[in-house]
Amino acid sequence: MWPFRWMMHRKRGLRMAIVTMLASSPKNGVELMDEIERMTQGWWRPSPGSVYPVLEQLTKDGMVKKRDDGRYELTDKASDELEGSFGHAFGRRERSVDEMFDEVSGMVSYMEELVKSDPAKLREHREQLQALADRLSSMLKE
Repeated sequence: MWPFRWMMHRKRGLRMAIVTMLASSPKNGVELMDEIERMTQGWWRPSPGSVYPVLEQLTKDGMVKKRDDGRYELTDKASDELEGSFGHAFGRRERSVDEMFDEVSGMVSYMEELVKSDPAKLREHREQLQALADRLSSMLKE
């Protein structure tokens, strides 16, 4: 049933989908269409007649700018608006050390719960976890 719902909302959701994708990295129109098709598992690939007018409007609104390589990227205006609407994850500003510690702590908590509920999932990553632990330990020695 989800493909039907996606199709019902795709016209008005295209602008937000594009802005969200550009928040992660600059992309051109074809890359945006490919990403949407991948995200919807092939159920929807927006046409150039949908994507490029949205990119043009976002450019007029000052939300994106076209780079010399043909890719679009968010402007500071878009980053500020997204950050205000959705929190710092959409913003481009650098994260503080406290924010990074919170994020790392959350990931460690997730892995601790994973070890209790499904230890096999982390077993294959044991060497990577040890390498990270060693790196963290070496920082404490300095």
